[in-house]
Amino acid sequence: MIAAGVAVALSMGSCNIYKKYETPQSSALTKEYAEAKATEVDSMAFGNLGWEEVFTDPVLAGLIRQALDNNVNLRNAQLNVEIANAQLRGARLSYLPSLVFAPNGAGVSYQKSALSWTYQLPLQLSWEIDIFGKLLNTKRSAQAAVLQSKAYAQAVRSQIICGVANTYYAMSSLEAQLDLMTTTSKLWHETVDVMADLKEAGRLTEAAVVQSRANYYSIMASITDIRTSLDELNNTMSLLLNVAPRTWEIPSTVTLEAPAIVRDGVPMRELAARPDVAAAEQSLAVAYYATNSARASFYPGLNITAAGGFTNLLGSAVLNPGDWFLQLAGSLTAPLFMRGQNIARLQAAKAQQRQALNNFEYAILNAAAEVSDALTVYENSSEKAGYVDIQVDNLEKSVEYTTELLKFNGSTTYLEVLTAQQSLLQAQIQQISTRLSRAQSVISLYQSLGGGR
Repeated sequence: MIAAGVAVALSMGSCNIYKKYETPQSSALTKEYAEAKATEVDSMAFGNLGWEEVFTDPVLAGLIRQALDNNVNLRNAQLNVEIANAQLRGARLSYLPSLVFAPNGAGVSYQKSALSWTYQLPLQLSWEIDIFGKLLNTKRSAQAAVLQSKAYAQAVRSQIICGVANTYYAMSSLEAQLDLMTTTSKLWHETVDVMADLKEAGRLTEAAVVQSRANYYSIMASITDIRTSLDELNNTMSLLLNVAPRTWEIPSTVTLEAPAIVRDGVPMRELAARPDVAAAEQSLAVAYYATNSARASFYPGLNITAAGGFTNLLGSAVLNPGDWFLQLAGSLTAPLFMRGQNIARLQAAKAQQRQALNNFEYAILNAAAEVSDALTVYENSSEKAGYVDIQVDNLEKSVEYTTELLKFNGSTTYLEVLTAQQSLLQAQIQQISTRLSRAQSVISLYQSLGGGR
């Protein structure tokens, strides 16, 4: 019987029951991914740098370490790895026989006779012989689940690191805007006083005073909005660090001095390093082994059982004292009347495998789009920052010149002064926003390349 089972098992090789998962090459995209994954990575590429090499600001580094120690999402992701490892150990142990000690005893009395006691002290052993790969595919599925949970944990780690960095630079940007608005409010208040004095001297009308005063209160209203946004970001940072809401002292002058952004010579290899892409592939591997398990359900299972121990009940007579006994049996269980259920299960498993493949391919495409977006924003924001700096320099001179002309010889109008002031303020805000955009594009590029180790 066993020989026949082995012969059938060998004939099943064409059904892939025993075949290990390999990255599919059914499309140009997955083929390129498989080839790139097989090549050696560039350790100096930007996405492969440790986060301490990218975020060197000591205040930010301290916040990131605190988040990595305390963040609930990361803790749960790490616990998922522990759960997957425990399930893998269970799958490996299923290859071993199970041993059960099941003592029992009973007393029987017929027609008021004395109780006749019987007892057994058996050890029961059961061992499933994995001829058709059921246990093998379960174990391999558990191994893929471990890799998937590790990749997911790395993705969460990367999100937390970059989330703290994004929040940090956003808060610094708002602090810089608050400083700018506070300084501007003082200057514009002085402009109101100047307009009032010129009005008293008969050089301006009340309209100029009213307009300048309206601009001043517009600044004061903007300050309240900035404070509200700062409070929200303080709460976001507190959540990332898993502490009660508090105010974080973030300098307004910080800049992200990132190391040289070295790109891997093989773009697809950068995508293969991303933890979310790796997790998507391991999800496909889990689905692949589920399909193999569904195929294996069509074939019989071989179990060997044994029982032995001490008893006083042998045959039809009660022996006293007892004696030792031993039983050995083998069974082959074939699913004769479950073909319809097994077909449905296999069809569902194949459909889920196709879904996992679609998700895997989409993860690659989405990763490529994110890298492209982040790189484009980084390059354009770096170029834009230079233009905005020149714009601010010229507008500062414009404000200075128009104000002097209005004060001393009246060769300009108050509207030109107010326009110059508003243009300067907008450019200064844009200057701060551009610096933030550049910092966040560096962070996004680092995360999109799988950084955060």
